[in-house]
Amino acid sequence: MISKETLLNNWHIMRIARLGLGIYFIVYAFQMHNLLPGLIATFLLYQAITNSGCCGAEGCNIPTNKKTNTKDIDFEEIK
Repeated sequence: MISKETLLNNWHIMRIARLGLGIYFIVYAFQMHNLLPGLIATFLLYQAITNSGCCGAEGCNIPTNKKTNTKDIDFEEIK
């Protein structure tokens, strides 16, 4: 089940592009009575609604909260 937060938040340019292309292909599929653009539209609309991509939900993104190592490093000078 798709949560309301997933549906309404985190809209970026790629998600908007998938939605636009999905709508375009679904209209084209109905006008031309063709199944293939309908399948492509279904796939793109699914990706736009669920915010998923090639690797699942945010699978290709780099994690934003990186843990930093705050431990001091001691160095010895070798002569």
